[in-house]
Parts: sequence; structure tokens; C-alpha cells
Amino acid sequence: MEFPGLGEHCSERTCKQLDFLPLKCDACGEVFCKDHIRYDDHKCSSAYKKNVQVPVCPLCNAPIPVQKGEIPDIVVGAHMDKDCKYNPAQQKQKIFTNKCLKPGCKRKMMKVVCEQCGGNFCIKHRHPLDHDCKGSSHPISKAGYAALIRASQAAFKSIGAIGVPPDGSLQHNRCRW
Repeated sequence: MEFPGLGEHCSERTCKQLDFLPLKCDACGEVFCKDHIRYDDHKCSSAYKKNVQVPVCPLCNAPIPVQKGEIPDIVVGAHMDKDCKYNPAQQKQKIFTNKCLKPGCKRKMMKVVCEQCGGNFCIKHRHPLDHDCKGSSHPISKAGYAALIRASQAAFKSIGAIGVPPDGSLQHNRCRW
């Protein structure tokens, strides 16, 4: 049983397939099957209106306008000879310009700043204990400080030290009792 009003035939001369989900070319407006919808597949005469590619300069990455009928390679070559803003000095810029402040270390790396002293160090010397930090009285992070407090509380309780407050809390650099 055939449905005469359903679907359309492909406009490609060699195909003429009945397609129930036909596709309309946005350049020429004709109807095609899925195999012939691309501009190249049906040799679209209006493809130049839609199939526009803008070449990019390989040196400065700028888009180069090309007029209809011009050869893109020649236009890009002319741009490279006259208008290109390429600066070879930019390509030699170093990625990592930071130097480790630890005496004797010659590593250059991305910026890693110590929270205590504000110095710039490499990955190996980034921790305060690794670069003999003089920035504050406790060269550890907040998590490390909390771990030391817990460890000292456990040590005080195990030996029965008298200096621990009744609530078991210790304050940084001072005691309240």
C-alpha cells in the first residue's frame, strides 16, 4: 500500500528515491534524501552562498577575508608578506618565569606562594618546613595545626598532664585557664 501524499522524491537525477523524511538544501532549496543533502553530493550550484570558509593566518591567527573568485592561498601569502602582525619575540617568551627563593635551588616554575612568609617557591620547597619559613610562629597549615593540637591533647591526657584546661581545648600561642 502506497501513500501518494507522504514523503518526496530526491531531486538528484541519479537517485529519485522516495524519502519519508526529505531534507531541503538551504542553498538551492531543492529536496534531497540523506545520501545527497551535502552540497558536494548533489553538486549544488548555490553552495558558494553558504559554504564559506575563512582562512586563518598561520603566524598571527587572524582571519583573512577572501573575495569570491580569489585563491585563499595567494591571499594568505599576501597577508603574511604585508599586513601580518606576527612578532617572533612573543613566541620565545618563557612560560615559567618564577624562581624558587630557597637558597641553592635553581628551579623555575609556576608561582607557588607560601601562606606564612609570602615567598615564591618551587613544588619541592613549597611547604614551610621545606624552606625554613620565618613567616610566623607556626610554619604549618591550619589543618596541620589542628592535627598537632589533637596529638598534643592525646599526649597530655595519656600522661595525665596538669596544664590541660577542663574543656580539653588549647588555644594557639596562649592558654586560658
